[in-house]
Amino acid sequence: MTDSPINGVAEQVARGTPQPLATRFRGLSDRAIAWIFISPTIVLLLAINIFPLIWTVYLSFTNYRANRPGRPIEWVGTRNYERLLGSEDIWGYLQATAHFVCWTMALQVLLGLGLALLINRNFKGAGFWTTVILIPMMLSPAVVGVFWTYLYQPQTGIFSYILNLFGDFGPIDMIGSVGLAPWSIIIVDTWMWTPYIMLLCLAGLRSIPEYLYEAAEIDRANALQKFWHITLPRVLPFLMLAVLFRGIENFKMFDMVVELTSGGPGSTTELASINLKREAFESWRTGYSSAFAVILFVTVFGLGNIYVKALNRVKQ
Repeated sequence: MTDSPINGVAEQVARGTPQPLATRFRGLSDRAIAWIFISPTIVLLLAINIFPLIWTVYLSFTNYRANRPGRPIEWVGTRNYERLLGSEDIWGYLQATAHFVCWTMALQVLLGLGLALLINRNFKGAGFWTTVILIPMMLSPAVVGVFWTYLYQPQTGIFSYILNLFGDFGPIDMIGSVGLAPWSIIIVDTWMWTPYIMLLCLAGLRSIPEYLYEAAEIDRANALQKFWHITLPRVLPFLMLAVLFRGIENFKMFDMVVELTSGGPGSTTELASINLKREAFESWRTGYSSAFAVILFVTVFGLGNIYVKALNRVKQ
């Protein structure tokens, strides 16, 4: 039987039609196909994240200054690291950062867990109050810093007014006092990010099966025993995860503190990230600041690894 003209035209059209994607990938393994699809993402990741990190490590061994791009880059070896580790000021900035991180984490864990336990009771209006509590974490840190600057005003600020309701303290300068300035940024960060801890703790509380509490009631366990043996072990992984995220963020806290105290008075609230910015973009000591950035990265990475191992043991 001879082919009809219609079949011949169809054959020509079929020959000119590009092959389907599945036909092109025929014969490739699943791993090869996976690499074809993820390779653009890997290249983009290397270009955006890995290359700047490698470049920063390289600059940390030089005396490069970003405001003098035409000047030859001189290799200085470990001189920048030696100067940093031997500087009392740098250790002071790290101490201020550690003070800020430890106190904010302690307060946020206690308040966040307490609020989660209250919200979890499902009282009337619990949804409304949950939304109200979450409002601070929805704001920009820079906006929060400016907002609390006005609240901290010693003469007209509401913070000083509220404290004077409990005693005759007079005008309280939270930002300008050397002793109170570190606590001023701790209070603001706690106010802003306690809802985040509460949200994760609430997720942990909602995941606890009710039959565990029913069994505890049959065994005549009191409220403290229920909390210690049922609630806390089940919520602890969520709580530790929240502390990990907030601890890393607070270690590199910058914008809120800059707007609130600018690192003052003096260098009382000058955290490591603020000093890093000053060295890099005010003093233009790019090589020196790169070494400082590498030290901070290694510190956070090392502490994070130790913490993650502890978190994995808790989950098991």
